[in-house]
This record gives sequence, C-alpha cells and structure tokens, in this order.
Amino acid sequence: MVGDQLTASHLYSYYRPSKCRRRVYLQHKGVPEAEPSPYEQVIRKLGERHEKAYLDTLEEVVDLSTASFTERIYKTKDLVRSGVSIIYQPGFAVDATLGTIQRTITGQPDFVVREGNSYIIRDCKIARRIQEKDHPEILRQLELYGWLFQQTTGLPPAGLEVVSGTGEIVRIPYDGGVTALGLLRTIDEIQKLDEEPYEPVGWTKCQHCGYFERCWKAAEDSRDLALVPGVDRGLVLALRSLGIKTIEELADLDEEFLFNLKRPWGNGEQKVGKKAFTIIMQAKVLAEGREMIIGELHLPPSANFAVFDVEGLPPQLDETDKVYLWGLQVYGDNPSPFMYALADFGSDGDREGWFRFLKNCSKIFASYGDIPFIHWAPYEVTKVKTYIERYGDPEGIGARVKKNLVDLLRLTRNAVVLPDYSYSLKRVEKLAGYNRSLPEVAGDWAMAKYIEATELEDPKERQKVMNEIIKYNQEDLEATWRVLQWLRSILT
Repeated sequence: MVGDQLTASHLYSYYRPSKCRRRVYLQHKGVPEAEPSPYEQVIRKLGERHEKAYLDTLEEVVDLSTASFTERIYKTKDLVRSGVSIIYQPGFAVDATLGTIQRTITGQPDFVVREGNSYIIRDCKIARRIQEKDHPEILRQLELYGWLFQQTTGLPPAGLEVVSGTGEIVRIPYDGGVTALGLLRTIDEIQKLDEEPYEPVGWTKCQHCGYFERCWKAAEDSRDLALVPGVDRGLVLALRSLGIKTIEELADLDEEFLFNLKRPWGNGEQKVGKKAFTIIMQAKVLAEGREMIIGELHLPPSANFAVFDVEGLPPQLDETDKVYLWGLQVYGDNPSPFMYALADFGSDGDREGWFRFLKNCSKIFASYGDIPFIHWAPYEVTKVKTYIERYGDPEGIGARVKKNLVDLLRLTRNAVVLPDYSYSLKRVEKLAGYNRSLPEVAGDWAMAKYIEATELEDPKERQKVMNEIIKYNQEDLEATWRVLQWLRSILT
C-alpha cells in the first residue's frame, strides 16, 4: 500500500449528513467529532440489523467479517479465484494514481455474489429511495466497489446492487468507477489543503454533523452571513466573491442590488428577486438584536385554540412513515386537559392510533365547536392528509381538523422578523421565554426513544420510556401556546 489511503467511507462522509468540504478536511486532520446522538446510534443499529437479517436469508456464505482487513484482501482474491458462491465482508485494496499522487484505495462491500463468470457487488442500506438525488453517496460507494473488484480480478462486476430498506434489490448502473474516482480526487485535494476550507453553515444542513458545535460557534464569532435565515449556499458564495462576508455587511446592502444579484442555482444562475427584502430585513434584525414587526398576526378569531403536535418516524425508520403519538390540548378561556393518542406496537397499531386521535378531536369539536387547530410548520398538515388517505375518515372528523389547521410558523414569518438564526420551535420558544424540563432533547431524541421502547419486552420499562416521549410532546404544545401568547403581546 502506498501513500494515504482513500476509502469508500470517504465518499459517504463527503455527502452525509450533508455535502461538506470542511468535514472532509477536519476528519483527515483528526479533529475530534461529537459523540453520535441517540438518533444516529439508532440509525446505525437498524442498519446493522438490516444487514444481519439479509445475511440470514443466504446459504453457502463464506464469512470474512472476523478476519483483519489485510487478511480479507488476500482471502477475497483466493475465494473469487476458486469461484465460491457468496463472500460476506470481502476486502479490496488497489494502488492507483490520482492526478500525480499515488494512493491506496480500499473498500469493504457487504457481499459479493457469484453470477456467471463474475460477481455481483451487493450492499445493504436502510434507505428506501436509492436514487442519485436522495443518496448519491450510496451510488458512489457501489461504483467504487465495482472498480475495486475489476482492478483486483480483471473482471467487470456482474452488477451493482443495493438491498434497500424495503427489502427490494435495486440495480445501480456501473460507469467503470469514473464518477467515484473523480470524487475521490476531489476529496484528496481537500485533504491536502494548507488551510481549512470555507463552507457555509446552515441550521438544518449542519444539525446532525459531529462538527456542528465547532463550526456554528466559528460562524457566530465571525458574524458569518450564512447564519441569516433565507440565505442559501449559492448566495453566500456569490456575496463572498464580492467581499461581503458578515451579517452587518449584508444588512447594509441596497435592496435593489440584492434583488438583481445572480447566484448559482441548479445548473445555472438565478436572481435573488423578491427574497431580497426579507433577507436584508433578517440581517438588520440580527445585527440590531431585536425583532422587527412587518405585519399583523392573522389568527382566526376564537376564545379557545386547540394546539396540535405529532411525533412520527420517517420512512427509513418505519415502512408506513408512521405517526406514533398525536398530541392535543385546548388553551384559552376554557382550557382542556392534555390529550394524546398513541399508536399500539402491534401490526394494526398505526391505524388504531389514528382513530384514537379522531376520537379526541371529536370530543374537542363537541365541547368547543370549530376552533382553530394551531401547529408549528407543515408536518401536521401532511400527516393529517396522509392518514385520511391511508385509513379513511368515516365521520369526517379528519377533514374537519384539516380545514381548521393554522400554521403558526407561517403566520409568524408574515408578521415579524425574529433575531435568531432559525425559526424552529426550539429556537423561537426561547425568545418567548419558555423553558423545557428536558432542555437538550429534540424530535430526533423522541424517535430514538420510541425505537428503544419498541424493543423493550418489560411492559413497565416500555411505559416508562413512552412517558418520557409523552412529556416531550406535552411540552411541545406548551411551547407553541407560549409562542402564540408572546407574539400577541409584541404585535398588539
């Protein structure tokens, strides 16, 4: 082996949790990352389980998983040469020239499966959409495995395949490794940089990265304009090329100039356009440290409001894209107790959770009439629509809820510009003075705890975990109501 090694894992960490040059550089320099969150640990655990479940369906498998990587490299060559049916955890290493530098490129696919005179490279992934736009890292890894196999054996792979989270085997085109090797060259160039490369931060983009705290603090210290909500990566780079780098410099820009500024967009360019006003206002508010009123809070008139929040699992964690908790509470002149509907853990639990929720909504309508259902962000709208289509709405309660839904986030953004880097509920509630009993947890924590609960056999232990999630949901409702009250106070 020669020079620094480049691996298929480098392709993954370039793209995940979001595409980032800085992360590639920091990892190469050995800068420590934060410990994986409970959610990330669950994702890894589910990935390992998915791979093991598929392995258990196969016969005549030669298992190399307990051998050292060096041993696997040599054993893989011998086993392919002898024509065994399936190899689990094979190893490949190829010395190659990237530009003018020699590098050893390595990879460890999950399986190679004999077909005809060659082998299919097959990997297990819990992702359910194996496409370029959703998971380019998966395609690049498989392409690299195919190239490594071909360089090692002299045979092109019989195919590249992924066992997806749905259990479907998805075929991936093989381009001879051209795209994957091109990306490895880019990664190699990043690793060799003398200084840490600039990369715009983003609240959603960076949340799950092990360097989030480090990079976010650096951005705050430098007053990086990337912190301004609504400023996308292309605009950040376009402005920096003009010497505009800070929040204050952005706040001082002429609106017409920003309106006409073109920034990278897809395969071309696009003017900032009407977003210019909002962006400059947001920068001014951050520069001054106080909110700016830009409109009215158009709440439907009502003495009482049902505050509504759901906890759900995304498709990669549950085949039905499941809501496992529907939380409700009426606030106002005549408040109600906290109400929640849990999905059972059995095969029909998702459906039962939905109809429990409809029953709770029916009680609210019976007691309060058609009051508004307040929620934060579009997720609740999407879930109500999904579940009406999935399980039906025999008494029309779901349709009635859908009609009465009011997105407080949308109303907020139309009424006031806030002095914060994100409009997530967890950030805005702090401006409103709300303090949680579990201050460090978020929706990802709740998902991880729910997965933990599904695996507990002791009913008492399971209920203990579920009670934590229920408390978290109740605090989401309290926080939403506190934000609504605060908005009324500053907008009156």
